[in-house]
Amino acid sequence: MSLTADQHSVAAELQQLILQTESVELFLEGFATRAAELFSSDAEVLAGVTLLRNKQGTTVASSSEAARALDEVQYGFGDGPCLRASRTGRTVMVEDVRTDPRWPDYTDAIRDRGFHSILGVPLILGNDGGAGLNLYARDAGHFTPHIVQSAETFAAEAAVTLQLAVQIARHKSTADHLRAAMEARTTIDVAVGIVMAQNKCSQEAAFEILSGASSNRNVKLRDVAERVVQSVTAQTVKTHFVD
Repeated sequence: MSLTADQHSVAAELQQLILQTESVELFLEGFATRAAELFSSDAEVLAGVTLLRNKQGTTVASSSEAARALDEVQYGFGDGPCLRASRTGRTVMVEDVRTDPRWPDYTDAIRDRGFHSILGVPLILGNDGGAGLNLYARDAGHFTPHIVQSAETFAAEAAVTLQLAVQIARHKSTADHLRAAMEARTTIDVAVGIVMAQNKCSQEAAFEILSGASSNRNVKLRDVAERVVQSVTAQTVKTHFVD
């Protein structure tokens, strides 16, 4: 399969989007919205992104509240085209919910909401679990072979960017935890200095005093340290980082 000129621009848009958004969630919302726009040529298409965790699906992004509600219908039945695509890594299409025999209760529920064709396209995330792009159209037979091929290519391009977004989020999370640990360490070190001055003792002895208070009161060491600092100054202890 080859990307069309328009899809080449979409791939570039997704890369730009990941640079402009602050979280994976915002990136996925932008991705779902762009997917809905891309495949809503002659008729409106709604889009959602399903992420599997412990074999259960959850919608992490959608082009609209209506799209999210359609995804939720599928989760209530525990199976359907989008969940099946996420679990198997294979595209699943329902050409007409009125005639497809695979999930009668689910397709009846979707039909009652006014939608008749569904396309589930896998977004593979490797060891992190499966994910899928969910597309819904009101007209039966909306997803032609050409649209299916375009959706698969679009999803494959998005999967690469999505994995990059997840990696960036992980690195950011690690950096945030490290920053928080360093801030806590600063508060504890300042409190140790205060205890050393008050008790004219060594650094080790001052730390033991703080640790003992933390254990006896069943309070985190940082909280004990913050109280010690607050006892001598109203100013907040700051950690100075050099970026």
